[in-house]
Amino acid sequence: MRYSLLAGGKRIRPVLALATAEALGHELDDLLPLAAAIELIHTYSLIHDDLPAMDDDQLRRGQPTCHVAFGEDVAILAGDGLFAEAMRLVAERQTGPPDRVLAALGQLVDAAGVGGMVGGQYLDVTEADDLDAAGLRRIHELKTGRLIAASVECVLLWTGMDPAVTIAYRRFAAELGVLFQIVDDILDVTGDEAALGKPQGSDERQGKRTYVSVFGLERARELAAEAHAKARAALAETGGRTETLERITDYILTRQT
Repeated sequence: MRYSLLAGGKRIRPVLALATAEALGHELDDLLPLAAAIELIHTYSLIHDDLPAMDDDQLRRGQPTCHVAFGEDVAILAGDGLFAEAMRLVAERQTGPPDRVLAALGQLVDAAGVGGMVGGQYLDVTEADDLDAAGLRRIHELKTGRLIAASVECVLLWTGMDPAVTIAYRRFAAELGVLFQIVDDILDVTGDEAALGKPQGSDERQGKRTYVSVFGLERARELAAEAHAKARAALAETGGRTETLERITDYILTRQT
């Protein structure tokens, strides 16, 4: 569990949660358990994604994947353990009114389960090769976008704010998830393996349909720019202290790893 969790990574999801707390006027320490739990779930998903039955990748975060280092059996258990630890962390350590903590935890679990990440992964491994553009977006909204969006939405629920007040934040979160996946698909084609910390071109080798394979590289870049613009526009409507969220959005568009 520690081998994969502490190997590095961009920490986009927990940073996004803390930046949302900042935008809403809360102390970052108030949300650390929830933010850490999101990263635990993300790392568990990477361990399981890399397994031979899934993507069969050999490199992650610049080091051998968990199953390569410790075997498939230990890797499966490490992923399971990280998910359970995420639940314990929120239940035991996250402060706040119990109903709000429970709402945030429910949102996180939903984003990780069949209505989110796991459901998207299922569609990814079972959908036909002639998947259309709408189907592709749907897969990635679930597989990648839901957990990224939950990094914002869980904080909104923890604050207890009226959903009508936070609608712009929710639009921002949805667009950010799409932006992240488009850029990820672009980097799978154009990125440097040493910088990425994972195999370059793995999606193409596995015959996966991506934004690049469906739309072409240049159109994928245009779609990324459009998603970035929509995310920034949504932030502009919130009226919060969104400077850090703006920088995260810009980073996701221009990142090279």
